[in-house]
Amino acid sequence: MPFKTRITELLEIEHPIVQGGMQSVGVAELASAVSEAGGLGILTGLTQPTPQALREEIERCRSMTTKPFGVNLTVFPTINSPDYKAYAQAIIDGGVKIVETAGTPAVREIWEMLKPHGIAILHKCTAVRHALSAERAGCDVISIDGFECAGHPGEDDIPGLILIPAAADKVKIPMLASGGFGDGRGLVAALALGADGINMGTRFCATQEASIHPNVKQAYIENDERGTYLIFRNFKNTARVGKSEVSTEVARRLANPDATFKDVQELVAGTAGRELLETGDLSKGVFWAGMVQGLIHDIPTCQELIDRIVDEAQAIVDGRLQDMLRATAPAIAA
Repeated sequence: MPFKTRITELLEIEHPIVQGGMQSVGVAELASAVSEAGGLGILTGLTQPTPQALREEIERCRSMTTKPFGVNLTVFPTINSPDYKAYAQAIIDGGVKIVETAGTPAVREIWEMLKPHGIAILHKCTAVRHALSAERAGCDVISIDGFECAGHPGEDDIPGLILIPAAADKVKIPMLASGGFGDGRGLVAALALGADGINMGTRFCATQEASIHPNVKQAYIENDERGTYLIFRNFKNTARVGKSEVSTEVARRLANPDATFKDVQELVAGTAGRELLETGDLSKGVFWAGMVQGLIHDIPTCQELIDRIVDEAQAIVDGRLQDMLRATAPAIAA
């Protein structure tokens, strides 16, 4: 029996499982497969080189699934910022009704464009205070991102076991738990902690449909829960990446308190990361990965993965937890 939550109702999906937007990974093959399996697939808007390319990717995804899917749009100030409003217009023109956002408060200008078109906004936050601010500003769903996550976990270092219930105590709108989720145990835990579903990134990278070279997928399997580095802490822009020879070298260079970004720039460049994902040559750059690598042991299809997570979660609720309650009841009665 599917788990029905505020997330499944709002997003009109079968299971409370969302695939987070991931640069160079969130393309139509993965997003459509997740949606077809009953979750919510998400295209990564800025993976596409132009707004027109995003329009075409939206149509390509729609040709692969009739079920809901979303688009991620992450807003960060850079020297050569993309035309975020043009990407937002492409989302509107494409008829997409769910958008995952992240980044600076400047993203609220994008919300103002999207909301009049009936688009639900899922905003990723790494702190309760940020979640409350986003809620007040009118977003529809909070995705609260714990310290275990891949990518940018913020600077507070609060793990999900604390961050999720802390957010659930204060946030009134539906909430996704993100960071460290990859199986049915995690889904049950997230629901118990007060979330309405889970958002997974790294685990969906290790699926058949992810457009990633098999060598990288194998790295997710071979790394364990210790298989990540936190880099860029010096610059107050902490990022979690998978352990490899390159990320080890990045961490070594950044251990110097006088290190600057230029000291590692050639190793962490986005172009190098894209080449790594395409060629499988792990010497080319770094790859995003969360601590959930310790729970990744195979490369299933998205359908197999989501079915497994839901079945495991149901078995825990109907089996182990019920057995504990039944074992406790006679003692209480006595």
